[in-house]
Amino acid sequence: MLSDRARPVVEATLPVVADHIGEIAQRFYRHLFDAHPELIDGVFNRGNQAEGTQQVALAGSVAAFASTLVQTPEQLPEQLLNRIAHKHASLGIRPDQYQVVHEHLFWAIADVLGDAVTPEVAAAWDEVYWLMAYALIHQERGLYSARGVRPETVWRDWRVAEKVAENDDVVTFRLARIDDRLVKTSLPGQYVTVKVQMPDGVHQPRQYSLTAADDGEHRQFSVKRVRGGDQPDGEVSNHLCDRVQVGDTLTMSLPFGDVVLDDSRPAVFVSAGIGVTPMAGMLSHLRQAGSGLPITLLHADADEASFALRRQVLADLRALPRGSVHVWYESGGQSELPVDGVHAGTMDLDRVELPDGAAYYLCGPLPFMQAVRSALVARGVPPRDIQYEVFGPDLWQADFQAEPAPGSDAAA
Repeated sequence: MLSDRARPVVEATLPVVADHIGEIAQRFYRHLFDAHPELIDGVFNRGNQAEGTQQVALAGSVAAFASTLVQTPEQLPEQLLNRIAHKHASLGIRPDQYQVVHEHLFWAIADVLGDAVTPEVAAAWDEVYWLMAYALIHQERGLYSARGVRPETVWRDWRVAEKVAENDDVVTFRLARIDDRLVKTSLPGQYVTVKVQMPDGVHQPRQYSLTAADDGEHRQFSVKRVRGGDQPDGEVSNHLCDRVQVGDTLTMSLPFGDVVLDDSRPAVFVSAGIGVTPMAGMLSHLRQAGSGLPITLLHADADEASFALRRQVLADLRALPRGSVHVWYESGGQSELPVDGVHAGTMDLDRVELPDGAAYYLCGPLPFMQAVRSALVARGVPPRDIQYEVFGPDLWQADFQAEPAPGSDAAA
């Protein structure tokens, strides 16, 4: 927790820091990459940098962490830290890199706030930074240790054994191991980082959910092509979909991710669009385990052709004795698939029964997840029973949404 000396200083300066933290983050990254251009090669997603979303993520996480230290000094925001630690571990982040970030972040704070950064203010925010940094370093050390690796050895090469077009925008890659090193089985719901060398020689990392249960020899993930926009937006997804072929080699991290299936209780999977990918991995595990629990998939998409992995997902659900699926299509309520319910428009949870005592897993666009989460809480689902996977760098936003009171209206 913050020291007695630092806490009132952070509390007093938090509003002004929060007001300027977006600008601080922008200057931080510019200064960091000027001094360490090598970090663009294999560590940072330059597409997110170009869009500004990485800056928003950093700003939000630091502000959220500082707010928690002030409001609830006896506890840290564990969910926020877990998400970031798993993401960092999938990139092989090292403890010494936190000192590099500290140097350039505090340069940016002083550059933006000027004389307002007195020695007292700098010392207080230094405490905030290192409390967050050491919490992450500790968690990341535990993640590496549990997998028997060091940051630099989270990577290994795999061979593309199969490449399947799910639809016009989504391609599934099934990779085979090509060495004799021990492969620890992934947990259902986790993701891997794929590090791809681009035509200009720069390696770019992207995270992809594993979409099938491990068999010890293969791993499978699916990629949605990002269309439109100027490069580097979509550069990795388009490269994978267009250029990588069966027989090629891809560099992939060990699996990480804090959203993991609890297969001892009923489960409800709620997804939209490509958000079905972690659900596919969890359903594949449940089928392999022969689960007899009530398992429900609720999925929203533009139309049936856009529903990626639909054949795999429905085959796994139909192999479960108590599996059910409802779909919502913006184009209309028609389906040729063996589903229990097909609905037109956006998802409405009032149209389905929810099993008692279930765990809920959400994935899709952030507004979709916020709406679904609010609707679930309004129906009496405890927030602790709701987990969600956020694609992209917006790791902090959904953690700090206000909960609706039970029984209040919430759009679904």
